[in-house]
Amino acid sequence: MQLDQELQNVSSVAIAGHIRPDGDCVGSCLATYNYITTYYPQVKVCVFLEPIPRIFQFLQGADKILEAKDSEESFDLCIVLDCGDATRLGDAVKFFETAKRTICIDHHVSNQAFADKNKIVADASSASELVYDSMDPTKITKKIAECIYTGMIHDTGVFQYSCTSSHTMEVAGCLMDLGIDYPTIVDKTFYEKTFAQNKILGQALLKSRLYEDAECIASVITQEEMAEFSVLPKHLDGIVSQLRMTKEAEVAIFLYGLEPGAYKVSTRCKGDRVDLSQIAMKYHGGGHKKAAGFTVEGDDPWALIDGIVTDVKEQLAQ
Repeated sequence: MQLDQELQNVSSVAIAGHIRPDGDCVGSCLATYNYITTYYPQVKVCVFLEPIPRIFQFLQGADKILEAKDSEESFDLCIVLDCGDATRLGDAVKFFETAKRTICIDHHVSNQAFADKNKIVADASSASELVYDSMDPTKITKKIAECIYTGMIHDTGVFQYSCTSSHTMEVAGCLMDLGIDYPTIVDKTFYEKTFAQNKILGQALLKSRLYEDAECIASVITQEEMAEFSVLPKHLDGIVSQLRMTKEAEVAIFLYGLEPGAYKVSTRCKGDRVDLSQIAMKYHGGGHKKAAGFTVEGDDPWALIDGIVTDVKEQLAQ
């Protein structure tokens, strides 16, 4: 699938990604937006996302992002990026449902090819890498490259996760050759944390527990703790990855309170003994083999963790 071909005879385009957008979602959406606005100025293009983290505001087009609830337009084409299921589009699902034609570019193994045309590569490092592959490389500008590189580093853990392939590194090299300030992008969007973020990370680590002969580590941050430390859900990014770095643990599980009686779950694993996407789908979530997420309901988060650990244990025993 090539974007230039898909944009022929199109007058309007909506771009959308998953709820609670992360680096790959933001990067892939803005890269696509900038490509279209640069080379197809005659096309009306709108990018719809929930409010993005401030660390991504430097990306070109970030100030053009719209909230879906504020628009009732319909479009010739709706491009969905980094989203494994239409229900994960949030309010932007209406643009997908009313568009004349739909495209999905994604790398979630749980994606069931829900658009009219799909480019789904589960082994790809990120949706941003697939967006690069969908563009004419000679037309990728420095600003577009910044978006793609940002997305790639966030879904590869700065190229340390096993989803990183030789092609991933080749793409990264091409983006670097365009003159992007890649050290600053990595530092400012991936490693740099506020004092409050460091404190809430410390709280999560202090509360963490080991399960199954230390093969599983888990922690939880409640709504009350989020209020106490003055943090929002977006400030909890990276906690599950830090838990994953625990030497003894194969699987990391992290919960945080969404609302009374509901928790968002993020999971990560190191080896090939556990397929987290299968566990996530059991809870109507999704993701990848080594990184997946879902929502669970219940008043006792540690009891909820016990249930997830049981699911992990079943796979470890196989």
